[in-house]
Amino acid sequence: MSSDKRKRDGDLTDHRFYHADSEAKFAEANPDDTPQTRHPAYKLAFRDTDFLLREELRPVRFQLELLKPEMLLDEAGVGSTLVMYGSARIPPPEAADAALKQAESLPEDEAKVVRSLAAKSKYYAEAYRFAKMVSEMAIVEDGKRQFVVCSGGGPSIMEAANKGASDAGSESIGLNIILPHEQAPNPYVTPYLSLNFHYFALRKMHFLLRARAVAVFPGGFGTFDEFFELLTLVQTGKMKPMPILLFGKEFWNRVVDLEALAEEGTVSKKDLDLITWCETAEEGWAAIADFYDL
Repeated sequence: MSSDKRKRDGDLTDHRFYHADSEAKFAEANPDDTPQTRHPAYKLAFRDTDFLLREELRPVRFQLELLKPEMLLDEAGVGSTLVMYGSARIPPPEAADAALKQAESLPEDEAKVVRSLAAKSKYYAEAYRFAKMVSEMAIVEDGKRQFVVCSGGGPSIMEAANKGASDAGSESIGLNIILPHEQAPNPYVTPYLSLNFHYFALRKMHFLLRARAVAVFPGGFGTFDEFFELLTLVQTGKMKPMPILLFGKEFWNRVVDLEALAEEGTVSKKDLDLITWCETAEEGWAAIADFYDL
C-alpha cells in the first residue's frame, strides 16, 4: 500500500470508530431543532444525567465510583498510601485555648465536652507531625510514590494529615463524601487528588486498595467504622496484614475494652496483636519501617 493511500485511511493503529468525546461534539453541533431532538429520549445515554441518576442505574454508578478514583490515582503515579483516620471535631492546638475560654460560659455538661476535645488537640499535632515526617521521606519505588498521605479530606485530624503533607511539599489525597450537611474538602488536599464519593462502601474500599499502613487517631462513629472494618478484613484473611497504628491508648482503652473482648472469647487473644499502639509520629514510623524492613 502506498504511503499516500495510508495517509488517507489514517494510521494502521487508529480506531475505526470515533471516540465518545467526538460523538458528543457531533451531537452538540447538530443544527436541527425539532421536537425529536429536544426530547430527553434523544440525548446520548452517557450525557443524560437524569438517566444516569435513575434507580436502575445504581450498578453503573457503583462501577463509575470504583473506576474514577482508581484511574486518577494510577495516572498520578500513586503506588501506595498511608491512610490516616480520625475525628472531624478535635480542634488544632492554636484553637484549643479559645475553645477553653468559650467553655467557661457554657453549662457544665457542654463545657466538659469542649474541655475534652481541647485536650485531644495534641493528636491533631501528632497527626500533622506524622504526615509531614513520612511525606518528607519521599519514598519512590517502581517509579511510583509510596506512602502518599490519604485522609477523608475533611477537618480536624484529616486536615492535620493533609496539612502535614502539604507543608512537606508533597501531594496528598482526600476522599471526601457527600453528606446532608455541607462538608467541603480541607484546603490542604492536593486539588487533583481531591475525590468525592456518594457511596460510603466505595469510599472505604478506596481507602484500603492502596493502603500499606493505616494510622487511627481518636474519633467517633466514622472512625470506629473504618477501624473495625479494617481489623475484620485482616482478621478474617480477606486482606493481607499491614501496620495498623492506633494512636491514643488512653482514649481507646476508655471507649473500647479490647482486652475484655479477648477475655470473653469473642475474639482471639492473638487478634489484638493486629494493633500497634502509638503515641508519637516516631513510634508510628518505626512500626512501619520494622514491618517493611525499610
